Amino acid sequence: MVDTCTTPITGIDSHAHVFSRELELAAVRRYTPDYDATLAQYLDHLRSHGLSHGVLVQPSFLGTDNRYLLAALRQALGQLRGVVVVEPEISRTVLNEMARLGVVGVRLNLMGRAVPDFCETRWKGFLAHLAELDWHVELHAPIDQLSGLISQLIPFGIRLVVDHFGRPDARLGLDQPGFAELLELGLGGQVWMKVSGIYRLAGTDRENLDFARSALAMLEQSLGPHRMVWGSDWPHTQHEGVVGFDTVVRQLRALQCPAPLLRALMVETPRRLFKF
Repeated sequence: MVDTCTTPITGIDSHAHVFSRELELAAVRRYTPDYDATLAQYLDHLRSHGLSHGVLVQPSFLGTDNRYLLAALRQALGQLRGVVVVEPEISRTVLNEMARLGVVGVRLNLMGRAVPDFCETRWKGFLAHLAELDWHVELHAPIDQLSGLISQLIPFGIRLVVDHFGRPDARLGLDQPGFAELLELGLGGQVWMKVSGIYRLAGTDRENLDFARSALAMLEQSLGPHRMVWGSDWPHTQHEGVVGFDTVVRQLRALQCPAPLLRALMVETPRRLFKF
């Protein structure tokens, strides 16, 4: 796409959502918003926290209707990138148009859903299109499913981006089933991690933060800073009553990242991964 944004990159938020309560929602969903999360609100959050760019991810409750996200990309060409949710039967023509607007990946949200059979012809063709477009696949799935998912997808030669630390349970510690396997698979060079959603790790605030701090050190050793990105997860769906943009910025600071790692998380790695 033609990048029309000339704003210098001071920081990239790699995971956020925009939506309106007036939109038609997916028939099967885990959550129904009763408020709007608009592009204008999101851009205000970026500005007030010294961030210049962001990545919009299609929320699960909107299903495969990406029109609101795509409209946001049109309004802020070059400043934003998009990650969509689509059916594998989608045409290459539609994918190409999405790419022109700044879409760089597809999200597979498998929380509470069956794992697809990627050996099916429709999935093979779809994943081949993604590889040709140089898009990534974002995985939002329970920690105990991730190693199997990643093992199936690695042969397709695409980048794999894991949401929210892999959704571990902070109360179970670093040796819980699935986390070590995730670290091992990360050594192969195709896996990226979103350092985001600390408040989604199922423990108390202190347990979640302590786990995130320890997990980040292990992830840095396994993946390296060149394959980790930070995301706000704004507007913090299902936690919006107690979590705000200020909250997640404070959590990031509490991780006590050295300056080089913080710059990698906020600028260098997301710039490459999301093609800014």
